Amino acid sequence: MQFEYKTIASPIENTLLKEKGSKFIGFAFPVTNEEELKNALEKIRTEHPKATHHCYAFRMGLNGENYRANDDGEPSGSAGLPIYNQLLAHEITNVLVISVRYYGGTKLGVSGLVKAYKESAKITLEEADIITKELETDIEILFNFNQQNIIFTLLSKFDARIINFDSQEKASIVAKIKLKHKDEISETLNNLQFVEYKV
Repeated sequence: MQFEYKTIASPIENTLLKEKGSKFIGFAFPVTNEEELKNALEKIRTEHPKATHHCYAFRMGLNGENYRANDDGEPSGSAGLPIYNQLLAHEITNVLVISVRYYGGTKLGVSGLVKAYKESAKITLEEADIITKELETDIEILFNFNQQNIIFTLLSKFDARIINFDSQEKASIVAKIKLKHKDEISETLNNLQFVEYKV
């Protein structure tokens, strides 16, 4: 089972490539769901309303199983696919790359477009900080208040991030744990009395 994936640390904006008068402006955004994707695309369309094309590609999901390449009016396969191939070449997922084109008066032809969009995506991703992220899952634990030291010690041992702690007589914690530690944490909790949890 896979517990981690590679993505970019933060957005990259406004990389510039010039080709026979046309300008290609590159952007890359870390995205984890459709809403973030739509917002990023909307932001760029708003910032560049007069651009000739807004071509993009994205990969989402652990193995990049959710993906799309969009030519936005360029000849089929000449823009979105070269951008998408750069995502594959960098082995990253949960990333959207957009290349905004301002037409400069000279046609580039399909091979010229493929080269330009590939290059635009490449220089954009070369500026990005590629990081490895570990998959996380939420766990909710219910326990007696006097057991909190045991629970906190267990969670800190596995680098869990506590999101919510409710310290009633019957206390509850919601924490983010790394998926790779789920079984070990569950096993420890199973051996404790008066403790319930759900992942």
